[in-house]
Amino acid sequence: MSEQAPAAVRSGAAIDPDDVTIAYVGGGSRQWAPNLIRDLAQSDMDGQVRLYDEYPESAERNAAFGNWVHGEADVEPSSEWSYEATDSLEAALSGADLVVLSTQYDPAETFVHDLDVPKEYGIYGAVSATIGPGGIFRALRTVPLYREFAAAIREHCPDAWVFNYTNPVHFVTRALYDEYPDINAIGLCHEVLGTRSHLADVASEELGMDADRSDVSVNVKGINHFTWVDEARCKGVDLWPVLEDLVDGERANQEFTWDDLAEESVFVDNWQVTWELFRRFGVLPAAGDRHLVEYATWFIQDGQEGLNRWGVKRTGSDYRAKHWTPAESDQTTDVEAWLDGEQEFELVESDEVFVDILRGLVGREDYVTNVNLPNVGQVSDLQEGAVVETNAVVRAGEVKPMAAGGFARPVRSLISGHVDTIETVVEASREGDVDAAFQGFLIDQQVRTLQTEEARELFAELVASQEDYLDEWDLDESAVLAEADAYGAN
Repeated sequence: MSEQAPAAVRSGAAIDPDDVTIAYVGGGSRQWAPNLIRDLAQSDMDGQVRLYDEYPESAERNAAFGNWVHGEADVEPSSEWSYEATDSLEAALSGADLVVLSTQYDPAETFVHDLDVPKEYGIYGAVSATIGPGGIFRALRTVPLYREFAAAIREHCPDAWVFNYTNPVHFVTRALYDEYPDINAIGLCHEVLGTRSHLADVASEELGMDADRSDVSVNVKGINHFTWVDEARCKGVDLWPVLEDLVDGERANQEFTWDDLAEESVFVDNWQVTWELFRRFGVLPAAGDRHLVEYATWFIQDGQEGLNRWGVKRTGSDYRAKHWTPAESDQTTDVEAWLDGEQEFELVESDEVFVDILRGLVGREDYVTNVNLPNVGQVSDLQEGAVVETNAVVRAGEVKPMAAGGFARPVRSLISGHVDTIETVVEASREGDVDAAFQGFLIDQQVRTLQTEEARELFAELVASQEDYLDEWDLDESAVLAEADAYGAN
């Protein structure tokens, strides 16, 4: 794996590790923000965090939680951080060293339609969050807002490092750069980290190693949620021969039914899609099976039975609708239960790498991890400028993508089609051109399973179901919507 690539993303200002200012846009987050607060409390850096959110009470709750961790909680942080909620985006961003972006609209009004409407047209998406009809509509809702964020960052903290956690990561990160080309933004995702953890398990079970994620290095390349690995080592030992031996064995050739999965979490990952793609293409996917199936769309044919056969369980709209309610969601962190003493609080680290990256940026220690950045040659045969995911070296004031090479034609073809969808939608967002966005929708690999008129009706029905969240798109001038019965009926 080479460390050289034609360019690096750099910040124009040094960060003082004893006085870091972080602006958290989406600071009312019910998952990422509590994780970040706990991780920062165990870091070797100090600073302040300004929390901004469309729902001020949520930001205020997280600010109270952050200050409680550093004051009243019965724990001993190794650092000093203060938290403040603000109802002004300008105030949050002004002079910030880092900006964290982590937002989501009410899933009961948006996400549920992304899952349910395509299902009526025979598209049985497993997650519907980053590609396919649901992922594209999540992008249509989100990209215009992130153009506004990019413009505000350009005005109030142009040299800040920007960490985007918001899905769809590739659409959103690409839009940030499209609006403000000099932005220092990186998209972050933990799917590759999960693959490294799984490979550590393989090394432990098959080679008798005592290994964890940090012992595994991979050469990763692709786009978010559709990344691939063509080199894998654990403590310097080549894992490729082990994987090649396993792919024909029982471990890599299992079949499942709904009954087998009924009691499993929606996040269950049996790796059967991963093994099948490795078997067919000779490179190893590096994302969870529930995401891979939406990019390699053979696996979502035949509805529930076809999906379950591969050990994947669909994330239903009922699960998503509860995401904002801690009492109902097993994915949402209930900080109020800690603040009220209803649950015992422990200061434990998350599995995220934000603090590791921050330590690299301030000069504490170089760090290598997977990031999403515009392609400047790190993936040799994908479109220049498209947001790709590879490893990068994080050093003081610098994130340098590592050259990862390219792909054999079949895999490159799969990835390039998704890149074309992403680029088409982002380009359409410049002018809010609905019909241009529909072109990106129409070439999506899930949508291609439909007749064009069906695709138009699906698109129109999704627009109608969440029209209030598409203000920046020129719906009135759309020829596609004017033709569609599903939109005219509304």
